[in-house]
Amino acid sequence: MNPSTALARVLVDELARGGLVEAVVAPGSRSTPLALALVAHPEIRVHVRVDERSASFLALGLARAARRPVAVVCTSGTAAANLHPAVMEADESAVPLLVLTADRPPELRGTGANQTVDQIGLYGGAVRMFAEVGTPDPVPGMVAYWRSLACRAWGAAVGGRPGPVHLNVAFRDPLTPDDSADAWPEPLEGRPDRRPWINRPGPPSPPEPFVLPAAERGVIVCGDGDYDPVPFLALAELTGWPLLAEPTSNARRGDAVSTYRQLLASPRFVSGQAPELVVSVGRPNLSRQILAFLRRAERHVAVTAGAVGDPAGSLANAFSDPARTATDVVAAVAPPAGLDPASPPRTAWSERWRLAEAAARGALDAVLDGDEVLSEPRLARDLASHLSAGSLLFAGSSMPIRDLDATMRARCGVRLVGNRGVSGIDGTVSTAVGAALAHQGADGGQAYALLGDLALLHDQNGLIIGPGEPRPDLAVVVVNNDGGGIFSGLEQAGHPDFERVFGTPHGVSMERVAAVADLPYTRLEWATDLPKALLGEGLRVIEVCTKRPESAALRRRLQSAVDAAVEAAL
Repeated sequence: MNPSTALARVLVDELARGGLVEAVVAPGSRSTPLALALVAHPEIRVHVRVDERSASFLALGLARAARRPVAVVCTSGTAAANLHPAVMEADESAVPLLVLTADRPPELRGTGANQTVDQIGLYGGAVRMFAEVGTPDPVPGMVAYWRSLACRAWGAAVGGRPGPVHLNVAFRDPLTPDDSADAWPEPLEGRPDRRPWINRPGPPSPPEPFVLPAAERGVIVCGDGDYDPVPFLALAELTGWPLLAEPTSNARRGDAVSTYRQLLASPRFVSGQAPELVVSVGRPNLSRQILAFLRRAERHVAVTAGAVGDPAGSLANAFSDPARTATDVVAAVAPPAGLDPASPPRTAWSERWRLAEAAARGALDAVLDGDEVLSEPRLARDLASHLSAGSLLFAGSSMPIRDLDATMRARCGVRLVGNRGVSGIDGTVSTAVGAALAHQGADGGQAYALLGDLALLHDQNGLIIGPGEPRPDLAVVVVNNDGGGIFSGLEQAGHPDFERVFGTPHGVSMERVAAVADLPYTRLEWATDLPKALLGEGLRVIEVCTKRPESAALRRRLQSAVDAAVEAAL
């Protein structure tokens, strides 16, 4: 067996022993040993994509939905650079990702050889671990090195705060398996019974929770993140404090305040008393209103979700504090002492939030229901409401997630995800496809994506899936307002060059994009037709055409209606 094949097979086998079941491969020559080893392994499902950026975001979506590392493999040169946006998103959103970049051996670097760039530490501080694997040599000790390195990489991806790991693997020719009879100087097999080379103990005991101080004017803010929301829902129930939950926190359930975005922008409502205590978890950074609210808090306890079981304290800075208002950082919280679970307190503060929520919800729904033509805010509200229990909804990072935040009712049974780490436009289609594949593999539920037109155009390669490749059951709902809708609500909207520089009209129908990928297409106009349009199987595109100025005006009308309703209620 030649050295390159030996290295690739051992590395892949050890990752599989650690738990690798999904891998994404972008074709290339230098990465041939890894690609063939992955395809040949019986425990790993392989996805192939022709575009490295799409491949890396597909892996990100698979890893995000499955909550376990997924490998992405590419060849040397600019191929590795195209993985960088997904690595950055995985870093900020704590998604475990194994990035395996093939490279030239040292003697071919720095010579002007084709497809050669400096890949050492290519992703900088965005990875939890980087290793230059080195060239494989037929000498004793290589197998223990490769297998222990694979275990270290797996542990770095999942341990503490999960995230991406980068292994740069140098291969010499020959790159394909040969019929050489030369024996390797030591056995290539791993531990008996498919055990990993390095066994890791179970997670440590959870830390002692921080007992929250008693406070009448308390608020719980659940930001984006993959943590268990149940303890915070229970905390809200026990204390009577309002719970403000961003959609991708998956905590907008039960009595969570669904209209907090408008309430915190209402002069009548925010003129009341400031909160004594805010307990935040995840990344509460979706709206300016939340950031302004955090700045008014007398005390802000930030919970490091995902940092449970970090005895070394390496996650001391792994918390989100976008307004720089945190006064306490803790791994877990407990309710104030002396509360009676059978009789949650109902104070003037909690009653004010309850009345305001009821008034705002009624006003918002009345405006949205006043027109049967499907608007952007109504599409977000109705889509989240119509999905069956067990569904997954991927939200684009621009207006789709904000419209969901502004209009989505509290509900259970739907998992919402999105690329909220860096919140870029990159790879949204590919991430949604990966999330759908992982979700259906685990739960068998339906999957949907709500995207803007620019996001789909930016990653339309994500719709192109070759014959024989695993395909998702995913309805991609696209809001086509012919440009960048988010800018219409920002300061730039009044500039004379706004339309060209920020609006960026493109004139492309999503029907043409669907046709390129040979996908079913539906044009949706009326709100009552949404349930029917969502029916179907496989990957499909549903287009809703809107106008940016009208959508911006509608959002202003919604806020005005909430302002008036709150004024009357309070």
